[in-house]
Amino acid sequence: MKKFLLLMIAGLLIFSAQAEASPKWNELAAQIESTVREAVEIYKTGDGRAAKEKINDAYYGIYEKEGLESTLRVSVSSKSVGLTEYQFYKVKKAMLAGDPLEKVQQEADTLIQMVYENVDALQNAHGVGGGWASFLPAFLILIREGLEAILVLVAIIAYLKKSGNEKHLDTVYNAMIAAIIVSFATAYLFATMIESTTAGAGREILEGATALFAVVVLIGTSAWLGGKADAKVWKKYIQGMVDKSMTSGKAKALALAAFLAVYREGAEVILFYQALFNNSSSDVEMIWAGFVAGCVVVAILFFALQKGVLRIPLKPFFLFTSVLMYLLAITFAGGGIRELQEGGVFGQTPLEFVPTIDVLGIYPTVETFGVQVALLALGVGAFLYRKRQAAADE
Repeated sequence: MKKFLLLMIAGLLIFSAQAEASPKWNELAAQIESTVREAVEIYKTGDGRAAKEKINDAYYGIYEKEGLESTLRVSVSSKSVGLTEYQFYKVKKAMLAGDPLEKVQQEADTLIQMVYENVDALQNAHGVGGGWASFLPAFLILIREGLEAILVLVAIIAYLKKSGNEKHLDTVYNAMIAAIIVSFATAYLFATMIESTTAGAGREILEGATALFAVVVLIGTSAWLGGKADAKVWKKYIQGMVDKSMTSGKAKALALAAFLAVYREGAEVILFYQALFNNSSSDVEMIWAGFVAGCVVVAILFFALQKGVLRIPLKPFFLFTSVLMYLLAITFAGGGIRELQEGGVFGQTPLEFVPTIDVLGIYPTVETFGVQVALLALGVGAFLYRKRQAAADE
């Protein structure tokens, strides 16, 4: 409990500074339009690469940096954001490919129209602005991002308690607190200190790489936990720990998983809240109210899930946590690839039949959904193989 309170205090400290008010949404849309039209003018000179960089200015420097993307994602729909982001990509792709001016102009006009439609939808969602319109995004952001981290943390903490390794809980809690501090430092670095046009892309790449690294850690942890679901294997493991507790290596691996889970979500929360404060000239109190309410709900979920998992019998517990870790790895894989797409590392091939589900990391592109399907197939194959092997051993 003491460590959790320290964690919440650390979370409060990272929001102690507020930025000055930024332009309103319709002004941001006008800035994006002006920048996109500048890019088209540059393209007319034959410099496709410079034109593409100007589009990056519109996306990373305005659409994303000023909070329009994150606010739309929470207040309107992830699908609208996904379609607009894909349109940014199509404009850049057309410019780099040297497509005819007419096509580039058409794609640019479509992008501008979509941005204004986004802003109209946002203003309608917010009504006159302020009040609950400021509270709700702040509340939902914390719940959405916090829940992803909580699921990983609960599984790790429950495992340590179930296996009699409570002494390593401090290592995990310290990793959680360190992740909050590092995520704040990272967000400050990219949002405040780096002002080049590549700053936004760099942040997306960092977040994507972190997510994919977390995938590797989670899959490894999932396999290890799944291997302990068999009663004989678990008994052998316990016997090996009679005189020797969990190795420091295993403890460090679990702490690393906790660190990565909190770090990725913490950096996003900080950036989203910065955007909310930047675009709120009033009702700052309602944003803080949303933050506090979100913290309360996250704390309740944390303790409720922790208690619920600990009541599960041994074999179902390990199977549950193993499956949970693997599903979270699939979720992180989709989100990580998506971040790298936004950073320009991978291209985007749309899939019309796939919905956008942020909480599951599902996005309508071949690259993101394909990786998730492959991981799911790999997980099912590993499960069937292990089941067949267990049956043969009986």
